[in-house]
Amino acid sequence: MKKKYKSINEYVDQRGFYEAVVEDGADIIFVVDFEGQILYHNPSVQDTLGHAPASLIGTNFFTHILPEIEAEFKKQFKSCIAKPYMENIEFRFQKADQSYSYLEFNSVNLHFKEGITGLILDCRDINQRKKDAAELLRAQKAKEQFMANMSHEIRTPVNGIAGMINLLMETGLTPEQKKYINAIKTSSDNLKVIINDILDISVIESGKLKFEKIGFNIKHQLVSIIETFLHQAKEKNITLDYEVESSKGMIVLGDPVRLNQILMNLISNSLKFTDNGGIKVTVLSEDRNDNEVLITFKVRDTGIGISGNKLKTIFESFSQADESVTRKYGGTGLGLAISRQLVELQDGVISVSSEENEGTTFTFSIPYARGESSDLVMENDNINGGIGDGKTLSSHNILLVEDNDINRMYAANILKKWNCKFDTAENGYIATEKIKKGNYDLILMDVQMPVMDGIEATKVIRNNFPYPINKVPIIALTANVLQGDPKKYKEAGMDDYLSKPFLPEALYNMIIQYVGERAESSSEALVNLDYLKKMCGGNVDFIKELAESFISSTPEVIEEIKLRFESKDWAEISKNAHKIKPSVKLIGIEKMHEIIVKLELINEDEISKEEIKDHIESLDKLCQQSIVQLKQDLSIN
Repeated sequence: MKKKYKSINEYVDQRGFYEAVVEDGADIIFVVDFEGQILYHNPSVQDTLGHAPASLIGTNFFTHILPEIEAEFKKQFKSCIAKPYMENIEFRFQKADQSYSYLEFNSVNLHFKEGITGLILDCRDINQRKKDAAELLRAQKAKEQFMANMSHEIRTPVNGIAGMINLLMETGLTPEQKKYINAIKTSSDNLKVIINDILDISVIESGKLKFEKIGFNIKHQLVSIIETFLHQAKEKNITLDYEVESSKGMIVLGDPVRLNQILMNLISNSLKFTDNGGIKVTVLSEDRNDNEVLITFKVRDTGIGISGNKLKTIFESFSQADESVTRKYGGTGLGLAISRQLVELQDGVISVSSEENEGTTFTFSIPYARGESSDLVMENDNINGGIGDGKTLSSHNILLVEDNDINRMYAANILKKWNCKFDTAENGYIATEKIKKGNYDLILMDVQMPVMDGIEATKVIRNNFPYPINKVPIIALTANVLQGDPKKYKEAGMDDYLSKPFLPEALYNMIIQYVGERAESSSEALVNLDYLKKMCGGNVDFIKELAESFISSTPEVIEEIKLRFESKDWAEISKNAHKIKPSVKLIGIEKMHEIIVKLELINEDEISKEEIKDHIESLDKLCQQSIVQLKQDLSIN
C-alpha cells in the first residue's frame, strides 16, 4: 500500500516525487557507468520493453543495442560522457521478445553534477513517431509518384492536341476552319496553364524547387514577355505597354525562367480581368550595395479590381475573388499563390493594391547579384515562322522513339518538313535493336514507355554499345517536368531534354545544338576525299578499305587520349596524336588535322589544361561527325 503524505512539503522532503516520477513514471530511467554497465533501471522497462524489473541490472547497455547501429551509438555515447547534458539521442533497444524498439534519451552527466562517473539516461518510446514519419514519407512519395504519373498522362494527350493543331495550321484552311482551330488552340493553351499551375505548386510545397544563378538582361526578358501577350491585348482591344524607369543595373545574376513565370502570371491575370483601357508594366533598378541591385516591377491594369475584403487572401492557393470569377474567367486560383512563393523564395516581397471597377496594381521586388555583359548566357536566335520555313536537316539521320501514336505522328511530320532522314521506334527495346543496325546522329527519346522506358534504353546504349554508338546525343522528349527529373535524365546518360508539348522551333534548336548544321556540298563537307582519290587513281575499294580502317581504329586512339588527359600524361597524348595524324591527313579531314598538330606539340607551360580539354573534346566530336559522313558517302554499314 502506498504511503499517504500529509502535505506537499512532506512529499518533497521524503522524496515522494522520486517514487511518482522515477519508479512509477512512463519514461524508462537508466543509470549507467561510463563503460555502459547498467547500475539501475526503473520498472518501466517492463511496460515498454517487456523486461522484468531489475532484470537488466549488471548487463552492459551496448549488448542490447541493434548491432547495425552499435558503432554509431557508441560514438554518441562517448559524446554524452564529454558533455554535461545531451538530448534527443535515438537508438534501438532489444525487447524481451528479441525484437527492437525505437527509443530516444536525454542524458545527464553525473561527473559534472556530482563528481562521479556515470550517466542518467531518461528514455522515451518513439515507435509511434517513427511510424508516423514513415507513413508521412510514404505519403509524400506516393504524392510525388502520383504527380509524375499525372504529369505524363495529362500532358501526353495535350501534347497530341497541340501538335495536331500546329500541323493543321500549316495546311490550307478556310476562314471558318481557322476560327475553329484558333478556338481549339486557346482551350489547349488554357489547359496547359492549369496543368503547369498544379504541378508547380506541388514542387514548391515539397521544398524541392531550385533556382538558377545565371546572367540575363532584365529589359530583354520584359520585352520578350510583352511581345508574347501583344496579340491577346490586341484581340481585347486594350493597350499593353512597358517602361524602364532606370536603365542601370539591368544585367543581373539570377533565374530568368522564374522571373518570366512571375511576370507572365501577373500580366495574364491582368489581361483576364481587363476589358477596357490597358495594362502597363514598369521596372525600376535600385542599388543596394556594390554587389547587389533591387529590381522592382509594377503591373498596373484598369480592370475590374478586387474588393478590400478579398485582398488579404488573394495570394493564397486556390483563392479567387469569388466563385463567379472562377466560373466566368476560369483558372485554378494558383497563379498568384505561385508568384508570391517564387518571389519570397528569392528573398523578395510582393504586394497588391486595388479598387473595384478602377483597376489593380501588383508590385514585387527581388534582390539580384549585379552582373556584367560577360555574364550573359548566349541565347540561340529565335527561329520564327512555320514548321518548314526553309529549314533543312537533310544531312542528318535521327531515331525518334515515342510510344504515343499521335505524338509520334506530330514529331515525324516536323522532321519530314525539314527533309530529315529518320526512323521511328515504339519503345526503348525496339530502339536499341534499331541502333544495332543503323547509324544515327541523334536520338529523340520519350521517357515513359512500355516494355523498356527511355531511362533504361539510354543506360543500355551508354553502357552496352561500342564507341562511337554509345556517344550519340540523346534528347529526352518528356511530359514529366517535376523537380529532379532533369537530374535523373542526366544521370541516365541523356544529354538534354525537351518538355512536351514543344514547338517545332524548340525542337529544331535542340537538334542543331547537338549535331550542327551540316553542309550539303562536298566542297564544304568535313571530309574531303579528293587527295585520296587522286593518289589511288579513284580505286573505290582501296578508299573504302582505308575509311573502314579509320572508322575502326581512330575512335580507340581518341579514347586513349582522353584517358591520358585524366592522368595528365602529356607525352602519351602527343604520341597518340602523332599515331592518327597520317590517316587523318590522307582522308582529308582538315579540321581534325589542325587539332592533332596542336596536341602533337603539346606543352603544358604554353597552353592551359582547359584548352587541352577543349581540343580533345573537339577532336572527339569531329571524329564522330567524320565517321557518319564517311559511312554515308561510301555506303559503309
